[in-house]
Order: sequence, then structure tokens, then C-alpha cells
Amino acid sequence: MKRFLRAPLRSLRLCGGFFFLASLAHAQEPAPVPVTPAQVRASITRGVDFLVGYQNKDGSWGGPTRTKGLNIYAPIPGAHHAFRAGASGLALSGLIDTGDARPETAAAIKKAAQWAETDLPKLRRADPTTTYNIWGHAYGLRALIRLHERENDPSRKARYKELAQEQVDLVNRYADVNGGWGYLDLFDDFTSQKPSGITTAFSSATVLLAMREGRDTLGLTLNGKVVTAALDSIKRQQTPDKAYTYSHSHIGRPRADINRPAGSLARSQACNAALRALGREGITDEVIIEWADRFLAREGWLSIARKRPRPHDIHFRISGYFYYYGIYYFTESVSFLPPDQQKPYAEKLAALILSRQEKDGSWWDYPLYDYHQPYGTGYCLMALAWCESVM
Repeated sequence: MKRFLRAPLRSLRLCGGFFFLASLAHAQEPAPVPVTPAQVRASITRGVDFLVGYQNKDGSWGGPTRTKGLNIYAPIPGAHHAFRAGASGLALSGLIDTGDARPETAAAIKKAAQWAETDLPKLRRADPTTTYNIWGHAYGLRALIRLHERENDPSRKARYKELAQEQVDLVNRYADVNGGWGYLDLFDDFTSQKPSGITTAFSSATVLLAMREGRDTLGLTLNGKVVTAALDSIKRQQTPDKAYTYSHSHIGRPRADINRPAGSLARSQACNAALRALGREGITDEVIIEWADRFLAREGWLSIARKRPRPHDIHFRISGYFYYYGIYYFTESVSFLPPDQQKPYAEKLAALILSRQEKDGSWWDYPLYDYHQPYGTGYCLMALAWCESVM
């Protein structure tokens, strides 16, 4: 990973025959068959059943097991605290969004709420080389917002709001000196209290969209300077075609493969949504439609990277873990369109998600210790809940 991020990006040297066959296989894959609301609800139920059955005893999801020969750089134990917080925040948000009223689902949500109240306030960066904790703060914040909204006890609602504001304040600590957020700080010979590593537009978008939801739903207080600096960072990484460079350090190489529209296919959904949500000009309905259509048309291209054990090892440096991230933030972006324009996208996206569901009811796109099934399933349940609401 160090070599990939430090050195200039070069074209991947893939075997021509292999690349042709892989691309052809996905190109010939049949389009998802249209689905009914009943089929969407049945798929949601299977996903909920998976998360309920896969929950840890303490109410969280995932862990540092199921390792493989090549693993993401993860200083222990803090990196795994961050991975678990992110995966658990997504899983809990997915459960709540589905509206599943079964007693076992309510019990799982209650256990997860206890875990969130106990563990999220403790989340910090692992060491000066990583800020993976930003994912835990962002998705933990999303889960706390949902817990607040479903709670009837005024004292508990106040507690969830307090915890949510705390997550906003914590993630502000880790905003980069260049504005925005990144997750690695490996390449300097010095360390600083404020991160000064690799700011990524999609990380910043992830945090900003969670903050915006907290502001609009709970009335949380945001730091205007932090928000403005993060938006400026995203804009600096935006190319004229509304693709986004992989990181701030890639700005000088905008036509490198990972920075072009094909490489930015999943990331642009979140970045466009964040800029639109927080009032930056330029992300019109036409831009959202262009990128939504592009995502659906090229999903098979993006899907070639799913489940590959090594990140960034295929065309346009796509990683498997971009897949369900892109699926979820597709819904965040398309939600800005007029309601009558959202339904066709919801129908197509629902059919796509159902076609990717695993036999055990989960969804996953990249083998990340034991976090990939909870986070993938959380993303997809949130996305399907949106699809169901507008179909």
C-alpha cells in the first residue's frame, strides 16, 4: 500500500487475454430482472436475519479474525476498534432503516445501542500512522441519529443527541491540516497532533454527509471552519468531469487511471452528494443523473473487483470495497432528484442489490478480516430501505 500511494500511478500490466475474458464475462452477464416490493421486503428480511444471527455478544459486529495472506495495514488494537465501530454503525443503521418489527430484531438493536453508548465515546486513532477511526465516527454518528429518532423516552433521546454531538466533536479533532479527512498518515518523517497525511475526497464526503444528517435531524452543532475546509478539499480534488482524484496527493495527476471517471465511479456518488447537500454550486440535477446513469451502465465493470483479496490490483485501480460503498451513496446522490425521477433508479438499484445477495442473506465485496459481511449488509439494507420507500 505504501508503494501504491507514494509512487506515481502507472497503468496496470494485466494479461490481455485474462482482462478480455473477465470483461467479456461481466459484459455478457444478464441484466437484473425487475423485482417487486414483496421481493425487496423478502430480501431485506434475509439480510436482517443474517445480522441478528451474526451479532457479537457485546452487541457489535465483526472482529480481527478470518485473516488471509494479505491484510489491510491495521496497527493493533486501535485499527480494529475503528473497523468494528464502522462495521457496527453500518449494521445497526441498516437494521433500524428496515423497520423490521420482529422481537429478535428489536433485541439486536437494543444490544447494539448499549454497545454504541459504551464504546463509541472511547474511539480514537490507532496511532499517528492511521485515522481509520473517522469511519467509526461517521457511521457511529449515523447509528446514533437513528437511535434518537426511534426512541420515545425523552431522557434517552437527550442521551443519544449528546453522544452524537460527541462523535462530531471527536471527528473534528482528526481533520487534516489541508482540510477534510483521510485515513492514512504514513509518509512523513514527523508526526503532528493534527493529521497531515493523505486527505481523500470520499472520506471527507462520508464524514460531511453524516454531519449534515446530524445537523438537519438532531440540530447538532457543526464547526463552520472545519466544514468549509473539508468542502474546499473535495473541490480541489474534483476534475472538470466531476470525477475525483483518489487523494489530495493525486491532484497533480488527474488523468492517472484511478482519478479518471472509471476509477472514480463509486467515489463520485458520495462526493457529489456532499457538495450538493452542503450548498456548493455545480452539482446540478443533470450531474447527478449523468453519474447515476453511468454507475448503472458500468456496474459490471465495477463489479469485476468484488471479492478480490488485493486492493487496487485491477483496471483503473478499483478496489472491491468501493462496490457497496458506491451502491449506498448512489441513493444519497439520487435522493436530491425530484421524487418522480427517483423511482426508476430505485427499481433498477433494488434489482441489482437482490442479484448480489449471498446465500446466507449477507452482502460483501472485499475480505476485510471479519468486518466485510456486517458492513456490506448494512450498506445494502440502508440502500434497499430507500428503494422500498420510493418504489
